[in-house]
Amino acid sequence: MKVIKVLLADDHKLLREGLHALIDEQSNMKVIAEAEDGRAALRLARKLSPDVVVMDISMPGLNGIEATRQIMSAAYGIKVLALSMHDDARLVTEMLDAGASGYLLKDCAFEELIQAIHSVAEQGTYVSPKINDMLFRDHVQSGRKLEPSVKVLY
Repeated sequence: MKVIKVLLADDHKLLREGLHALIDEQSNMKVIAEAEDGRAALRLARKLSPDVVVMDISMPGLNGIEATRQIMSAAYGIKVLALSMHDDARLVTEMLDAGASGYLLKDCAFEELIQAIHSVAEQGTYVSPKINDMLFRDHVQSGRKLEPSVKVLY
């Protein structure tokens, strides 16, 4: 069984330490480092090549969106999972556009975080049901029409 290497990036030490302890109790996961800001997350991701970075958005120095963008542009095969208190559609969209493979709210259950880490580590995606519902409502209320991504020629 492959052990998923996790990097935690959040400016709140108590949250990092708590998640570190809980994630390390999982038989197939290991926290390999903690970052207190986006710059440290970027540096540690480049140095350690984790499988998944659990990334907060609001951090000093370099925010999680820009840190994600830079990690993804380096093409290390690293997956980023946003874990944020922000449920604003604009921030969610920016984070996903930056290359995050998933988005969770900090009020989620720990079991959902573990499920999300597994999902993104296995080349999938994960968006919490609350975020998915919010994005759908935002899209419907905006009245935007989606352009088809594939043109069909007859």
